[in-house]
Amino acid sequence: MGKPRNSWVNTTHDWSGFVDADHLEHIRRNSAEFAPGGPWHLVLEVLAYAADEAAGKGAGRCAVVLHSDGSLSVQDDGRGTDTRVDEHGRYVKKPVMATKDLRFFDFPQAEVLPDGHPRRGMSVVAALSEWLVHTNRRLNGAWTQRYEHGLPAIGLDPVEADGTTGTLVHFKPDESLGAVTVPGNGDLSRLAAVWPRLEVQVAVRGKALR
Repeated sequence: MGKPRNSWVNTTHDWSGFVDADHLEHIRRNSAEFAPGGPWHLVLEVLAYAADEAAGKGAGRCAVVLHSDGSLSVQDDGRGTDTRVDEHGRYVKKPVMATKDLRFFDFPQAEVLPDGHPRRGMSVVAALSEWLVHTNRRLNGAWTQRYEHGLPAIGLDPVEADGTTGTLVHFKPDESLGAVTVPGNGDLSRLAAVWPRLEVQVAVRGKALR
């Protein structure tokens, strides 16, 4: 058995709740504010977490894929999303998708992404996607969970460990955000300048851009 959830310290997200429906609805009602420039901003929100991991361990890699169905995936080699065992023996994943990031959401001046817009957190990506699948691999296990418009569609399902750690976030941006476009050389150069410890490879339907 693990420690009681009410004893867990909140750092990036509030462990006491799984879903903040009002928060997600607020994002959906204000999509132009939270996804300026469209789907590429959502990719940057995901990459920012991979960059955090890379900065913490000195280096990291991340692969971004633009799929033929209009979805995108971002996979990194970090530690994976914090997942703990509570006092009832249940695995609990930090609620990064369905609650606000306490560091950024209410403090838009805290950090700016490579596109020049404020970092808000992963909940922006989940709320503004038709669907999102988060696969999370850590040293203590591996799990996947599907969300629809930010709300969990299934519980936290275990998957077979493969000896790696990291996260895979696969999502389909809402059509209202516009078409998914290939990032330009300037976009990719800014990634390297802002996040020098994170190596990012971008591919379109299997063809690598970088």
